[in-house]
Amino acid sequence: MAVEEEQDREITDMEQPSTLAEREVMLVVNRRRVHPPLSVVMATLLYCAEFVTAAVLSSMYRKTDDVIWMGFTIVFMLLPAVLIQLTLTFIHRDVGRDRPLVLLLHLLLLGPVIRCFEALVVYFKAGEKEEPYVTISRKICLKKGISMELEIGQTERTLATHRNAFKRTAVIQAFLGSTPQLTLQLYATIQEKYIIPIRLALMIITLISITYGALVCTVLSIQIKYDDYKVRLRPTAYLCMIIWRGLEIATRVTALVLFSTALTHWVILVGMVNLLFFFFLPWVEFWAKKGSLAEGVEKNFSKLGTTIVLCMFTLLYACINIFCWSAVQLDLTHKELIERRQVWGRLAMYYSGRFVENFLLITLWYFFKSDFYEYVCAPLLVVQLLICYSLAVLFMLLFYQFCHPCRQLFKYNVHDCLRCVCCYKARRGQRGRKAKMPPSYSTAATMVLMPEEPLELLDSQNSHPPDVTSQLGEQETAILDDMMAAA
Repeated sequence: MAVEEEQDREITDMEQPSTLAEREVMLVVNRRRVHPPLSVVMATLLYCAEFVTAAVLSSMYRKTDDVIWMGFTIVFMLLPAVLIQLTLTFIHRDVGRDRPLVLLLHLLLLGPVIRCFEALVVYFKAGEKEEPYVTISRKICLKKGISMELEIGQTERTLATHRNAFKRTAVIQAFLGSTPQLTLQLYATIQEKYIIPIRLALMIITLISITYGALVCTVLSIQIKYDDYKVRLRPTAYLCMIIWRGLEIATRVTALVLFSTALTHWVILVGMVNLLFFFFLPWVEFWAKKGSLAEGVEKNFSKLGTTIVLCMFTLLYACINIFCWSAVQLDLTHKELIERRQVWGRLAMYYSGRFVENFLLITLWYFFKSDFYEYVCAPLLVVQLLICYSLAVLFMLLFYQFCHPCRQLFKYNVHDCLRCVCCYKARRGQRGRKAKMPPSYSTAATMVLMPEEPLELLDSQNSHPPDVTSQLGEQETAILDDMMAAA
């Protein structure tokens, strides 16, 4: 029996209850039916649908002699497919096992299909016979604050391996295949000035794939950061994430495509700057910390192998951040390669910088657009794109404020950060107003002193009022005397 005990880790942005260690450990015997592998089925369907649609579209490009569109479509179809086969083989460790049929299907790019079939077979065979548990998982319940020990059987462990593998393949498929594919097909549609039904279907499938991959990134980041806690997401959280990620990705892709139609060669520079910046950012932080490479990435890897795996992981991280927020920060010195702190400053800097970049791209497109857009209301399109991205940021804030499953563990939440920013701006405005405020009348009277004024006016202890009539002219004195007599 393998016993898996999760060690407590220091999470600097959490307020862990001080009484958790004093509370008793509750043993929960997990006898319920295992959950169906819906994520495995979803990832497999998206993979097959995108692959088949892209293949059909490539054949249509071949018939119309569109060699450029055909070549890029095939590249963006095969690259993620090959990487997915390698990922599934690596996670399930099939290289050293005697499974020729599975390896053959992986060579034919049908690895996700056979893996999905295996997961479904394991699921439908669950409960036929009683099996002893093979793992004890220790989790903390957020609502009750009690540490629970869950008995996990062989079936649940096997399905968990399949789910974790397909979550990673969904991210690879989304950001190494679907995002460039969607960008290419939208660009081809604008250049050719007409829509092919099969191309439209491929664009819809890729958009769904990217949104699903972004959701997987968010869920994985939550599960990794809060691994000691039992995390469950509500339907409202998923709905909020779908709107947030869908608007963010659609706006970003549209801005890049519009900019590329006006300034074709400059979009390559924009993409390369984004890719290189996010690729080298974790390595620069790694060198600044003067740390060593994370151990335990794979036991059989050498230093060179570990470096290659980390470079591939960093490349995927950079590709995600080009189109949307990756929801994690890389820490190459940590075993899990993920920084467990919730860095609000990085989040604010990313979305502020991305909003400014999208605004600049759309503005440049507006001034350099071609005649194709003469029947399009360009100012309205610019406003719509900016509003959509603002709505994406709004739903992101709503998710972290109200729908995040571990929001009660945050030391600071969204409203705290916004209140600090507003208070800082208010104090800064008050200081600015005080610095620019003109002196009052009484202050001016004490500061400006005429040499012919009598010394009695300067005596602060003198209680007698000054003789006002001595400072008036003869006409004013006579008028004053008449008024006193009439009174």
